[in-house]
Amino acid sequence: MCCLFGMMDCGNRFSGRQKQRILSILAAECEARGTDATGIAYHSGGQLRIYKRPLPAHRMRFHIPNDVRAVMGHTRLTTQGSEKRNYNNHPFPGSAGMDRFALAHNGVLYNDRTLRRTLKLPQTNIETDSYIAVQLIEQKRALTLHSLKYMAETVEGSFAFTVLDARNNLYFVKGDNPLCLCYFPRYRLYLYASTVEILNRALRKLPFPLGKAQQISLDCGEILHISPGGQQTRGEFNANSLYESWFCRSRFYAPCPSGPSEPDDIRQLKSVASTFGCTPETIDSLLRDGFTTDELEEMLYCGEL
Repeated sequence: MCCLFGMMDCGNRFSGRQKQRILSILAAECEARGTDATGIAYHSGGQLRIYKRPLPAHRMRFHIPNDVRAVMGHTRLTTQGSEKRNYNNHPFPGSAGMDRFALAHNGVLYNDRTLRRTLKLPQTNIETDSYIAVQLIEQKRALTLHSLKYMAETVEGSFAFTVLDARNNLYFVKGDNPLCLCYFPRYRLYLYASTVEILNRALRKLPFPLGKAQQISLDCGEILHISPGGQQTRGEFNANSLYESWFCRSRFYAPCPSGPSEPDDIRQLKSVASTFGCTPETIDSLLRDGFTTDELEEMLYCGEL
């Protein structure tokens, strides 16, 4: 369970040091969903820069220049590709035509190797399943709502993506994984994290109040583009490739039962568990026995399931 986080200072109201303080607090709260690696991407001095290390967020020392308007971040819980090889960590760099961009992903993708083979995409030393999303956007030679729609409809698994380009355009591709985005009109500031609980904890620790927040809706199957000036543009994609649909089609399991959707944390736990060979039925049984999602996640990574 990784965590996405970041900010967009549309009003250019904060200094680099203030942005650094906001991001350090927000990233540290995101450790609740991943401590194996931390990374950020931002545009400064005419270049898109990525800074990432195989360290928990509280050990990272961010330096945010004064000209930075948007920062996209990620804390990682490793599922595929060792975090000790830094190229496996998020965000990942990409280039589509004239557009340079960085991408971060929360979730698990299952068809990355199949796509790389069938679409004849370049082989790479990056072992992380998430990198296939970068290659699919690159295949379209442009970063647009259309190329993001193509990417979201081609991958199979569970996901929420964020993408930042070299002109400070920030994109959200909302699949079945959680994502909370808030806007603070007083400062024309956007802040986001994977869950509302993480974002609220960070807000309570900030040394200065941001005023009343407006939560921006992000529905499953939706793409949101925020321009450097703060304007919002939306697109949509067909959500059939998401984890539950993929899982229902799998020949290894019975069809999914109908009924109300599961909480995001349980759905994502099942998504991660499947990569360890643990079935959703097993997770359901253990939850009924009284185990929490955090306990089951720890058991997975300790090899106890």
